[in-house]
Amino acid sequence: MGGIGPAWEIVYDGFDLGREGLREALCTLGNGRFATRGATPDGESRTPGTYVAGCYDRLDSEVAGRTVTNEDIVNLPDWLPLTFATPGCEWFRPERAALPAYRHELDLWHGVLARDLRWRDGEDRVTRVRQRRLVSMADPYLAALETTFTAENWSGPMRVRATLDGRVANRGVARYRGLRGDHLTGHETGSEDGLAWLTASTRSSHITVGLAARIDADVPGAQVCPGVDHISSEHVLDLARGDPATLTKIVTLTTSRDPASHDPLSSALSRVCHAPCFEELLARHAAAWEWLWGRARLDVSSARLSQTIHLHIFHLLQTFSPHTADLDVGVPARGLHGEAYRGHVFWDELFVQPWLALRFPEVSLGLLRYRWRRLPEARAAARAARHEGAMFPWQSGSDGREETPALHLNPLSGRWLPDRSRLQRHVGLAIAYDVWHHYLATGSMPAWCAELLLDIARFFASLAVLHGDRYEIRGVMGPDEYHDGYPGADVPGLANNAYTNVMTAWLLMRAREAARLAPELAPPDVELARWDDIGRRLRVDFHDGVISQFTGYGDLLELDWERYRGVRRLDRALEADGDDVNRYKASKQADALMLCYLLTGDELTGLLERLGYPVDHGLISRTVSYYLARTSHGSTLSAVVHAWVLARSNRAQSWRFFTEALFSDIKDVQGGTTAEGIHLGAMGGTLDLLQRCYLGLESRPDGLRLDPLLPGRLGVLSMPIRYRGRQIFIDADHHEARVNGTARRTYTRGETITSGAGDLGSRDQDRPPGHGPAMANPTMEALDPEDCLRPDGPGPAFGAGRGGPQDRVRGRQDR
Repeated sequence: MGGIGPAWEIVYDGFDLGREGLREALCTLGNGRFATRGATPDGESRTPGTYVAGCYDRLDSEVAGRTVTNEDIVNLPDWLPLTFATPGCEWFRPERAALPAYRHELDLWHGVLARDLRWRDGEDRVTRVRQRRLVSMADPYLAALETTFTAENWSGPMRVRATLDGRVANRGVARYRGLRGDHLTGHETGSEDGLAWLTASTRSSHITVGLAARIDADVPGAQVCPGVDHISSEHVLDLARGDPATLTKIVTLTTSRDPASHDPLSSALSRVCHAPCFEELLARHAAAWEWLWGRARLDVSSARLSQTIHLHIFHLLQTFSPHTADLDVGVPARGLHGEAYRGHVFWDELFVQPWLALRFPEVSLGLLRYRWRRLPEARAAARAARHEGAMFPWQSGSDGREETPALHLNPLSGRWLPDRSRLQRHVGLAIAYDVWHHYLATGSMPAWCAELLLDIARFFASLAVLHGDRYEIRGVMGPDEYHDGYPGADVPGLANNAYTNVMTAWLLMRAREAARLAPELAPPDVELARWDDIGRRLRVDFHDGVISQFTGYGDLLELDWERYRGVRRLDRALEADGDDVNRYKASKQADALMLCYLLTGDELTGLLERLGYPVDHGLISRTVSYYLARTSHGSTLSAVVHAWVLARSNRAQSWRFFTEALFSDIKDVQGGTTAEGIHLGAMGGTLDLLQRCYLGLESRPDGLRLDPLLPGRLGVLSMPIRYRGRQIFIDADHHEARVNGTARRTYTRGETITSGAGDLGSRDQDRPPGHGPAMANPTMEALDPEDCLRPDGPGPAFGAGRGGPQDRVRGRQDR
């Protein structure tokens, strides 16, 4: 499986216990339905985690004298455990072993994690152990671990123990360990016909999960060791010096939420019984990944940058694949890679959806459907707050109720504090933005999407209350997250957050267009007239020649930034010092500048002028500089947004922020948080930044436009996209764009290059792995508009491909 080049491999040499959590998160393998962290199968200090998308459970905990309820994505039984022992020695543990060689390789092209080690036991016997692991992208219920042993200087029996372990809990985030995490109960185990199985159920959501395992090895019968909440089987391999011997563990993971299933246990046993051998599993899995990369790849000239870009795409595809399209799941902020933020859905879809919509529109649509299915809950929440329309929660999980905890822990002070972040009503604006941009990318606005957008517009219109000659929106928080109220105020919330108000004006304009696209859902004329009035008279404040983040922002104190140099979480540091971040002009991440991220300069200027605020030439640049100097970048999303807003005014600073965002998880710039789960929004945001900001790719109602201004260090950027049913290949540098292999400099300054649909032939080859320009003379694949939204399902990429999947895998090995 090798030979694919450094742009497609992530390598970890040596065993570094202090960095294992980070490696585990970044080496997670998944298929859009479930994912398993890259924990070793045999470590003592490992942080195992297997998470099924949408599998949540609630538990009550006692915190600071109060009972609080938290819903978590559930850490499910661990299918990975496998260890081994030479005669007279204890079971292998990397923490206690002599390891002349130890290496992990993450193969991004094929979706395989390999571990290669040499172990010297207490009797000086040296054994090489080579493992390959996959979570099948071809069959979303299957995973496998292949282990090959080679006795280098000895011969004799090697004992191997494989386990299905239900003794897991949500313990992956240190600051949550004061809360209950024992979500699993009712464990049962057993074995039949050479298969081991384990079932368990979640405590409150009553989801049953089933695991079944098959061991493939040329060995006599196994000794089965069942327990109440785990089951092991022990096998003995007769090793001859220099001759490799292989044992494979093939596993199925099922739940009571699965379609076409009588029960999880019978389904798991049937699936694992009929699963093919490891090599066939691998071939089908690799073929599925090859198809995905044909849709999703994005390359630049630098191999090092390409490597990290590929890693970001890899983790997005492991969280959202074609298998995700039919699931009832949203966009978890930390992927399926860990337990931070409890697996909740925030606003990160805002940074992920624009990339997905241009490659996997059926997956993008499925994620929007997650929101639409929770529209009744959002309407009920709006009514309870005495508003109209749909009020979506800041944190969402299983059923769409508000999952934001009442309290959060400041690890610096050890105090539990009120969590008011549920006041971030702008999450609804993110959903509406994604609906609209899905429409721009696909040309399709299903009635239920229009319903979603219109009900969000109805909610924000009801938030706007007339005070004098201006409508105001009060009692909210902006994306900044530091400011949740005015200093000393008894009531939380802020008035006239600029991002919320301007984007509300944007939304009310889009709502009128959505009503035209779905006339059966069009609001009454009197309601549309009110929306138009609000969209022209919402209040936006200004101070010192810049847009005010909210009313009264200009009256806040300036922070002593020198004292807090390098501190990213100022809210925690100030609270630990007995102070309050609400007193200061300091932001965790972009707030007012989010307007420059979501809107073009012309759009923002047009909205402000439509609201009755004249815009002078330097307003936006002054606003950018003002807030940039007052932001601590306490979120990985901050670097994404600032790279974007500086792209055309300060290219050097934009590049610095871009590379910080690009390497934020690999380098763990937030100081330990990546081990708790990747930052999915930042990963999606860097990809979207490359395509929509640096490449200047803009989907418009009248067509697709390009205006590239790529940083020189990117070199050539090349990628395919799917636009309104067409597969299009784009190459660009900072001088010009190439569309389908033809240099078209006239397209670099906003000329419409495609509009409508047409039959332009079919694409008959895929680009090989690597980097550099796209095909010299590619063609476009034309699809019907309905095909653009149709789930791909099982097909050449997710089963037997042309010439057979094995041929396709082997064809990649010599590149």
